[in-house]
Amino acid sequence: MKSLLHPARAVALVFLAAILVGSALLMLPISHAEGSATPWVTAFFTAVSAVCVTGLVVVDTGTYWSTFGQSVILLLFQLGGFGMMTVATLLGLMVNSSFRLRTKMIAQFESRSLRLGDIASVAKLVLVVTFALELIIALSLTLRLHLAYDLPWAEAAWSGLFHAVSAFNNAGFSIHPDSLMRYATDAFILLPVMTAIVIGGIGFPVLHDLRSRFNDPRHWSLHTKLTLIGTTILLLGGFFTLLVFEWSNSATLGPMPFADKALSAAFASVSARTAGFNSIDIGALTQESWAIHYFLMFVGGGSAGTAGGVKVGTAAILAILIIAEIRGHSDSEAFGRRVGASAQRQAITVLMLGSTMIVLGTLFILRETDFPTDQVIFEVISAFGTVGLSTGITGNLPEASQLMLTLLMYVGRVGTITLAASLALGEHRMPYRYPEEHPIVG
Repeated sequence: MKSLLHPARAVALVFLAAILVGSALLMLPISHAEGSATPWVTAFFTAVSAVCVTGLVVVDTGTYWSTFGQSVILLLFQLGGFGMMTVATLLGLMVNSSFRLRTKMIAQFESRSLRLGDIASVAKLVLVVTFALELIIALSLTLRLHLAYDLPWAEAAWSGLFHAVSAFNNAGFSIHPDSLMRYATDAFILLPVMTAIVIGGIGFPVLHDLRSRFNDPRHWSLHTKLTLIGTTILLLGGFFTLLVFEWSNSATLGPMPFADKALSAAFASVSARTAGFNSIDIGALTQESWAIHYFLMFVGGGSAGTAGGVKVGTAAILAILIIAEIRGHSDSEAFGRRVGASAQRQAITVLMLGSTMIVLGTLFILRETDFPTDQVIFEVISAFGTVGLSTGITGNLPEASQLMLTLLMYVGRVGTITLAASLALGEHRMPYRYPEEHPIVG
């Protein structure tokens, strides 16, 4: 029983339990729009995608599922978006004002940059930011949908709420079959959604740091600085490259005026990093834009937030490590701080395990299907990065390939290091150390 209390194992088990409960609910006839039972693979895939805040679907969310089924999906990606860190913390606050040690350990494991004393403060921040922002975005979308698109108040309110919660949790689920393509030129729809995506995906430790030290950037944690700089670079880089590669593409940005091109390129850059909404046809993108999406989806967003991918912090640590090696420095340093050896090892481990999962997933699906390699790679990275963007082949994949995508979504959401640690027997400190030797590299 002791091993089950390990924080990593608890994270993995809680996510798995949520998936199983969600699958059972979605299999009920009341969840189906036509009142019939849902096949278990469809229910399981949808539950995994929702809990892992991915957004990949094998059936149309708006027409296949009833209002009850859509509500279950919304609840699943709301819980999944919190992450185990926030769920455990909020449960601890509701059940007992004083945390038990295990709850504190679980929360700290998911937000390693925080001290145990910060957990209650972060939990309150999560609660306030989540529901306040979701409410504001939902009201904004509801008003726009009713006033500009003549949707009845009830329909506009449900659509606004569903998309607001989906956006903040970086889930990418939409009750429209074309995602947000019908609003491709509507800044009053896309800008609020983009705002929710960025804030939800930046990570709660960063929000906590900014709240307490907003006017004193010098004292921001190294994690906050790396996340903010990395996020800015990725957003701007994605925006300009997608704008260039899609500028003349008649199937995407080509026919649009400059302002709409800029809006759609910005939305694509924001969404590609983990949210999964699309305002342009992903299947019609150029090969260069697909390559940009590969990178953005793989990196993802901030740690301990609603984003997926290997995380911006991981990519930043690897970049610092590479720069230090090129310069011949023995230490990896940034902003007057030295990056710890354990953080460097974890970053390399996440990169290698993530890359391995993507390669294995791609090979498996290629063996099962005849779809082009580039499309399969896109779906696999989208699943692992819990993004949800698709070239349109997910629903046409055989069941074995769809189950492979569910595995990738689970690993991508729980985290490669978390999953690996949860499967291990426990942490061991070796009572001895072997002599050091330097094998030849390169």
